[in-house]
Amino acid sequence: MRTLLFLLIFFGWLVYYAFTAVYTGLSGVDEPARQLLLAAFTGIGLCALISPLVYRRLSDNGWPSALVKYTVHTLIAVFLGQLLMAAVMFIGDLWIGVKAVFTGLHTAWAAPASAENTAISRSPFVGQFAMLSGGLLFLSLLYGVSRRYRYQVRTVRIPVDGLPEAFHGLRIVQLSDIHSGSFDNPNAVRRGVDKAMSLAPDLILFSGDLVNDRADEFKPYLTIFAHLRAPMGVYSVLGNHDYGDYVRWPSSAAKQENLHRLMQYQRQAGWRLLLNESATLHKDGDTLTLLGVENWSGRAAFSRYGSLEQALSGTPSDRPAILLSHDPSHWTAEVVGRHPQIVLTLSGHTHGMQFGIESRWFKWSPVQYFYKQWAGLYQQGRQFLYVNRGFGFLGYLGRLGMPPEITLLELVRAQ
Repeated sequence: MRTLLFLLIFFGWLVYYAFTAVYTGLSGVDEPARQLLLAAFTGIGLCALISPLVYRRLSDNGWPSALVKYTVHTLIAVFLGQLLMAAVMFIGDLWIGVKAVFTGLHTAWAAPASAENTAISRSPFVGQFAMLSGGLLFLSLLYGVSRRYRYQVRTVRIPVDGLPEAFHGLRIVQLSDIHSGSFDNPNAVRRGVDKAMSLAPDLILFSGDLVNDRADEFKPYLTIFAHLRAPMGVYSVLGNHDYGDYVRWPSSAAKQENLHRLMQYQRQAGWRLLLNESATLHKDGDTLTLLGVENWSGRAAFSRYGSLEQALSGTPSDRPAILLSHDPSHWTAEVVGRHPQIVLTLSGHTHGMQFGIESRWFKWSPVQYFYKQWAGLYQQGRQFLYVNRGFGFLGYLGRLGMPPEITLLELVRAQ
């Protein structure tokens, strides 16, 4: 009941302030053009308001066509533009309120005869600025759709304490969050896989979320990802989306069968799926431990299927280990300080929210308010975490300022 009340208040606020922004911003437009523009905005705006609900229903049941899919996502971009417009207009009203308070105080101190009528009204400029802000966000989100297959290689060198001599210079390609159910361009995906293979990796590691919900989403792309090969193998773990937890299945048996099929597809692709277990990597007489856990999150909203203790069972504590764990919150919750032999943890999950700003001097994404470690390399003591920004996309059919990532990690002996 509280959630419903909150949503009603939120949507009422959004409708009022988004419409007010347009109504105020178009105050200088002559009739009947102004009425036509207001009517057009009202119609499109109402469709945009219900687009998140339509998205949820269609994404659960499967999109009937590409046209419907892109129409709904375009309306969601309109919805987000409306949200920004409403926020700008609301801030403008807060400023008007502050001015009204100070004006009232000034008038109260002034002599009645000298007090002036200083009514404060909304400025058309604020409405126009709100419309401009919302429009730019809408256009930016559409532009981001064209960037969703622009794979970026990020090369990171990591000094590892106790790294065996034979593994000095080890080249690891990390992929994460493929979300094959969102793909609609096999040729573009193939180019991404080819780019990963061109890096000549010794080892390929995938840190979870192969699909959005259903195993069969991966089937059309199985042969493409089967081209991933490395001398030391291709290893993977499961992410929160791989379990089918976000779908209403007809039975628990159907859900389990879906998970079993997903595991089979990975094996058909030539990947070794690590389910709370370890593998030993061999090179020139030296060994390195590789650990893989099922999804385990430090946040209550996500599942905890993993068992790090089970994965560590039987592994030597004096040998450096690499951990594959989908959710980066696992690192601070169970790894850092408790298992010093895990020198490097590889995660994904956040996607960098597929939206943000990254430069040499500045790094920001809304996801940072939910995850302390959300993209790139982090270090605490002698332990490292790398969070991959994701190969695919989910929800928003694009990437704005946060391109899809192929990571090349080079391990070197710490000095």
